Amino acid sequence: MELTAATFEPELQEALRSFDRFIVCIDKTPEECQKSLVSLIEKAIKVYEGREPHLRHGIALDQQITIMLSQTDQERPLCGIYFNLSSPYRQACRGGKKG
Repeated sequence: MELTAATFEPELQEALRSFDRFIVCIDKTPEECQKSLVSLIEKAIKVYEGREPHLRHGIALDQQITIMLSQTDQERPLCGIYFNLSSPYRQACRGGKKG
């Protein structure tokens, strides 16, 4: 089976429905989210297809989205799409206390 982003169209569409209804995202419009999802799925496929024999996953991510392809007993891997919780207002820990 040749894997492409279209292979995971049902997961992509479900993620876009969730993004449109539930995700507050300052950095991405729904159209930009769709482009990111397709790009990340394509990257995850490359990682998945190039993985070492003892590894079971292909993962690709950006600041807001993580895509994980997981090997199963079926020909088609599972595709998990996760929206990462982040805030542009969170300050990075610099190892010291403010004060």
